[in-house]
Amino acid sequence: MPDETEKLTVKVNDKEAVTALLYSAVKKIRAGLTVLLGHGAGANQTSGFMRMFAKGLAARGLDVMTFNFIYMEQERSVPDQKPKLEACFRAVIDTALKHRLLKNNRLVVGGKSMGGRIASQVVASETDSKVAGLVFLGYPLHPPGQSTKLRVEHLEHVQRPMLFVQGTRDALGTPEEIQPYIKDLRPAAKIYAIEGGDHSFKAPKKFGMPQEQIYEAAMDEIDRWARKI
Repeated sequence: MPDETEKLTVKVNDKEAVTALLYSAVKKIRAGLTVLLGHGAGANQTSGFMRMFAKGLAARGLDVMTFNFIYMEQERSVPDQKPKLEACFRAVIDTALKHRLLKNNRLVVGGKSMGGRIASQVVASETDSKVAGLVFLGYPLHPPGQSTKLRVEHLEHVQRPMLFVQGTRDALGTPEEIQPYIKDLRPAAKIYAIEGGDHSFKAPKKFGMPQEQIYEAAMDEIDRWARKI
């Protein structure tokens, strides 16, 4: 495990626990913010994408916590049912709020694809949520090729600032597709569009920006947004 991470065990229920990793913020620029990120359906918290964003945001002064959902912790390929996914996310939120280094931080939750969607469902269902905002690293508006199967009905109940980091070629929902469903939300939701980006923000060279720069710019935007909420 890298030196900059702390490994935690989060108890979800009497029989099951998951691993979480804490990437501590660079102290000189520490913002007093925790960003809690869930992984996507097909890769765990140690995927290149998750580690890149966790390390990048920590380098910008944000404390970042990632975790595995139960099915991924147990090395199963099919995601758990909605109640179990949400219970896991709630357990990790509770751990972040009580952690000795994080307990005075404001909390932003979200994640890549499914992880972000589950975060939004959890916050939408809790009127007294201690979450200050949500960030989505590619919100899965709909399954690929099924643009009428929308996952939006709960978003109006989130009632927190939301940042959608979304590629313009995302097969699970483009910024243009998402905009109509969030334009009237209060507090206001924001979209940061990645020109040419797919569901993991990868963009062909013809769009004119090196891939690393695309990721860095997205992390800069998340940092700016999180410090303002």
